[in-house]
Amino acid sequence: MTDNRNRFGWPAVSLAVFAAAWGGNEFTPLLVMYRQITDLSPVVVDALLFAYVLGIVPALLIGGPLSDRFGRRPLMLPAPVFAALGSVLLAAGSQSAALLTVGRICSGIALGLSMAVGGSWIKELSDRDGARAGVGAGRAAMSLTAGFGVGAGVAGVLAQWGPWPHVLPYLVNIAIAVCAGALLTVVPETRFRSSTPGRLIDDLRIPAAGHRRFMFVVLPVAPWVFGAAASAYAIIPALMSARTSGAPIAFAALCCVLGLGAGFGIQSVGRRIDVPGSSRGVVVALTTLVAGMLVAALAAHVLTVWLSLIAATLLGCGYGMALIAGLLEVQRIAGPDDLAGLTAVFYSVTYLGFAVPALLAWITEKWTSITYTEMFTFGAVAALACLAVAASGHTRHRPEVRPVSGERPMRDESVVTGQSH
Repeated sequence: MTDNRNRFGWPAVSLAVFAAAWGGNEFTPLLVMYRQITDLSPVVVDALLFAYVLGIVPALLIGGPLSDRFGRRPLMLPAPVFAALGSVLLAAGSQSAALLTVGRICSGIALGLSMAVGGSWIKELSDRDGARAGVGAGRAAMSLTAGFGVGAGVAGVLAQWGPWPHVLPYLVNIAIAVCAGALLTVVPETRFRSSTPGRLIDDLRIPAAGHRRFMFVVLPVAPWVFGAAASAYAIIPALMSARTSGAPIAFAALCCVLGLGAGFGIQSVGRRIDVPGSSRGVVVALTTLVAGMLVAALAAHVLTVWLSLIAATLLGCGYGMALIAGLLEVQRIAGPDDLAGLTAVFYSVTYLGFAVPALLAWITEKWTSITYTEMFTFGAVAALACLAVAASGHTRHRPEVRPVSGERPMRDESVVTGQSH
């Protein structure tokens, strides 16, 4: 058994993260299909996209700190189980808003555990194997983005041209989740139970979440991670549905693949763009998001396919850069006892961005005079404001953060205490 445990490491955990991300995003290109086959309003359909946040956030906030206490494996093993269960319920519930909602929540639980616990486990396994600085964060982010992109692409193609469009896309995810769950059982543990664990309530506290750099540099970029992604592959396909009536599900899948593929690609160089001690990663992310929002505003005005695809790609680049820059900052700020917990807080804030499609649909339904062009333009202005906050926060709060393994510490006068200065 020892030999088997040593044979498997971060690739097995990455597969589980990939499966959970696939399960979380396979639903997205099918939004067009659900609008066609159900009587649900656009607001309700977009709210189903957000529903899995109800599973993600508790799993993130509870699973991360508990994995710091009890170990990575006990908290990560349920993730592929919930991923498979979520896909089963979604396959069975094409005509039931209740089943779709519960299925999305199960998918969210799987994804929340994978992001908080799986991301920390991948980093620790990578460090154990002697990986370079930042590689663990990159592997976690890229596993997540690959699952999002491949899951959406495959689901969209199968739903558009395959048999059983309401079922077949979910069966693939079930098979991957089962395989990932089996492999997780032989991955070595990296976080062992303490002989003096203390009170559970203390483990659920995350002091580093009050760190000034986290609040004023990381948090301004966090909601844009999935706010940008959701805009790319939920709002843009809905706007272009009249121009893509021949294959609307496939077009939605294409927007997902382009956006997330661009995000995946930029993450591979994001560790070089992001420099310890600077705010370059966050600045590049928010600048890209401003450009993406402006192009999306233009695409919403002229309604041309090629421009909408450029907008989806730019927003995907902003998503990917915001994700990797945020994760690297978190790993520098967090200590070994609250890495998973602070990662959970970061991801919880990122997922607020999935409320954007439902919010914009509600605004256009309530105030019909407001256009998506105007709302995307407002988004560009809001991203500029967040850029100003992050740049100011970097200037005013340069703490001596904990470096990602292999990086030099950032020099400054303050320390990571989570207390106000």
